[in-house]
Amino acid sequence: MTTPPPKSLIPSLFALIPCAGQGTRAVAGSAPEKGRTLPKQYQPIAGLPMVRHTLQAFAGVDRIDSCVVVVAPEDSFFGDQPADGFEVVPCGGPTRAASVLNGLNHLAASGAAPDDWVLVHDAARCLVTPELIDRLIDACHCDPVGGLLAQPVPDTLKQSQDERVLATVDRSDKWLAQTPQMFRLAALTQALEMARTLGEPVTDEASAMEAAGLAPQLVRGSAHNFKVTYPEDFELAEALIKARSPKRTRKAAAPKAAQKVLSDDTSRESA
Repeated sequence: MTTPPPKSLIPSLFALIPCAGQGTRAVAGSAPEKGRTLPKQYQPIAGLPMVRHTLQAFAGVDRIDSCVVVVAPEDSFFGDQPADGFEVVPCGGPTRAASVLNGLNHLAASGAAPDDWVLVHDAARCLVTPELIDRLIDACHCDPVGGLLAQPVPDTLKQSQDERVLATVDRSDKWLAQTPQMFRLAALTQALEMARTLGEPVTDEASAMEAAGLAPQLVRGSAHNFKVTYPEDFELAEALIKARSPKRTRKAAAPKAAQKVLSDDTSRESA
């Protein structure tokens, strides 16, 4: 019988949710909050703020040691009621990449090891499931680089010029990147820092790793794991959430200690 390695030698798994954006493309139907538009990730879908559906999915993955939610310094959405397993850190930056880098530095300062895994996930991909997260972990936990959920491009792809078709692009090797994206803490930190120094555009964590000369693994995701981006996406996301089986009710996936935050009255958001 093979003796399993000591727990101290097994890399930990952390989730990091950048939650400091404003979601300006999804403003339709949003509720006013103290005279300004409620950020997209806090707008309600199926009775809960969008980000809480996201947190609920990660709460259902036992292998995740903890989850860090990176918010803007002035953000008071979560108030003073943290839940076990979730830490709200007000270190959001001016860009998504900056928020992720600040979150990684927070994890390192809190004791996370360089080889620990970090799963970075968009708050607005609120239809992610524990099964998808587990699929990514299973595929990447022994990978030398890490990887991301993604979907092969299903439609004919056009290149445009002045809103006219310039060419049809071969889609056979094209994928749509999703999240979570799973990389080692130190490697991702170094890649983001290098991209910032060189002025390289970073649209997701995988692009930073690519700029560092690495090739992340593509792990098949789901068409349901889309990013709520435009006003019409809210209706689709709500319909899909409501269509899920009863086992995915509001609190089913959340540890008991976390349910206080996940089911907290939304009065703070509308106050």
